[in-house]
Amino acid sequence: MVKSAAMASHNPSPFTTRPQIDGTFGVVASTHWIATAVGMSILEKGGNAFDAAVATAFTLQIVEPHLNGPGGEVPIILHDTRRGRTEVICGQGPAPSAATIKHYRSEGLDMVPGTGLLAACVPGAFETWMLLLRDYGTLRLADVLGPAIAYAQNGYPLIERIPLAIATVEYLFREHWPTSAAVYLPNGKIPEAGTLFTNKAIAATYTRILRDAESVGDRVAQIERARKSWSHGFVADAIDRFCRTQEILDVSGRRHRGVLTAQDMATWQPRIEEPLTYNYGRYTVCKPGPWSQGPVMLQQLALLKGFDLDGLDPTGDEFIHLQVECAKLAYADRETFYGDPDFAKVPMTVLLSDAYNNDRRKLITDRASHDFLPGSVEGFGAVVQLRRAKGPLAGATGAGEPTTGSMGAGEPTVSRMGEVRGDTVHFDIIDQAGNIISATPSGGWLQSSPVIPELGFCLGSRAQMFWLDEKHPAALAPGKRPRTTLSPGLALRDGEPYLAWGTPGGDQQDQWATQFFLRHVHAGMNLQEAIDAPAWHSEHFPISFWPRTARPGVLAVESRLPKATTDALAARGHTVERGGDWTEGRLAAASKVGQRRRAAANPRGNQGYAAGR
Repeated sequence: MVKSAAMASHNPSPFTTRPQIDGTFGVVASTHWIATAVGMSILEKGGNAFDAAVATAFTLQIVEPHLNGPGGEVPIILHDTRRGRTEVICGQGPAPSAATIKHYRSEGLDMVPGTGLLAACVPGAFETWMLLLRDYGTLRLADVLGPAIAYAQNGYPLIERIPLAIATVEYLFREHWPTSAAVYLPNGKIPEAGTLFTNKAIAATYTRILRDAESVGDRVAQIERARKSWSHGFVADAIDRFCRTQEILDVSGRRHRGVLTAQDMATWQPRIEEPLTYNYGRYTVCKPGPWSQGPVMLQQLALLKGFDLDGLDPTGDEFIHLQVECAKLAYADRETFYGDPDFAKVPMTVLLSDAYNNDRRKLITDRASHDFLPGSVEGFGAVVQLRRAKGPLAGATGAGEPTTGSMGAGEPTVSRMGEVRGDTVHFDIIDQAGNIISATPSGGWLQSSPVIPELGFCLGSRAQMFWLDEKHPAALAPGKRPRTTLSPGLALRDGEPYLAWGTPGGDQQDQWATQFFLRHVHAGMNLQEAIDAPAWHSEHFPISFWPRTARPGVLAVESRLPKATTDALAARGHTVERGGDWTEGRLAAASKVGQRRRAAANPRGNQGYAAGR
């Protein structure tokens, strides 16, 4: 049957794996369908986007424990219509007060281990969600914590990635981390995908916090009481005791005690900051500062601004080559200059300037660079000694970057050849009033550290992003934030808050997020089309996770890219590694135009979903 021209005009859009959600009430997009449903239920109850964010986040801790947990951290970027401004909330906890380079070197280490207690920073997530609920939300703690408690107590269906993650560290759990085995190997076995799984210890921890909170008066008082239970009460005490008394085997092959204390937790609070911004045509792109890798996307845009991307095929070799070569330069600067600006001078004004990027852009040719080429800003930065990976980066059980080996090392993300092992979590929410929030919670995943038995969860491992080099801007120091990979994004269009988006994926986050943005802006793709489109990532620069190695020139691509494109990229000098059809990234996105609210989610991994009306 031949379609008429009239029929075609009524159905012009290409196939997408999911519909772009479109409505006027509100939208939620996240990396797990249960969390999306919980977030949407909060909007339906009359909560705002920030209430929904807190409920979504706590639910993600339960249903994606291989990707994040209560012991982790979170950066948030939001636009609050009442305040009329875009803000960043830094929920990245700092290094403990006893975390000195001298101490780690005295333990025989030349690098912070990727697992175990020495890799722990102050857990930042809980305090951050309490700040958001108190200062931006409207609902009570019970409203937003209740769904997570119910899923932890009564069970949720295991996605297949969780048993796979447990299998990679089964030996470690059985032989060296028995408290984790007690939770994640019920009846001594790896749980099967699809079965209902519970974590009653976490349910008890959050129930106790909620019970303490409800013993006092109004909404704000209850939130403050919950904070006290966490950072000044039984949670901090249990963490302190575990770090002081347990010697834990980590990826170094040796046992170490932790240095995190209850005092560290009691003296830290999340804080509100202005975002770092870059103007790109009609858009103002907002990111967290150089304590994150967020500025990497802004630096890519500053370089790409000098090329005419309009009209280029987003699956063609020219489009991909330009984005990848700009990423190589931006990530080289990340490795050289970025760090906590409270401790190190970071020349962001220079790094985003036209003059600097005009010079840097001259390094880009029609050939793929195999050199590590950071810029030079007098008085700033450090020399990075490149550690080359021998073949695909591998965990102890096989290929993966920086996926989970049998010793639990690395952030759970996609493997070198694209196999999805997880990748942190992410969500974007916009409510009817126009409040927008984008967040990338991470850390405290089940592979990172042994479960603290009284609490049911483990600590994070973000301290592995510090260098044990006093001269480096990202050098380890007490009270300092690690230069995290976590990087939510928000963009204004013509001065109006427009787009929230992001993705899990470690060092790939600001590659996939940039690709999505370019496809949307230059190729006119809607949110779902831009997520579904074939994607790729470069492995040219050092990864942020133990063992901090690089694979110069390597470009991993989805096999849906046309063969003509991959052949042309190889002819340009890229070392092309073809993965599966749907292996790159787990993007989510939401947008606001007038009364319209739109959202989209990633089909890769078969768990992300968007909802709205």
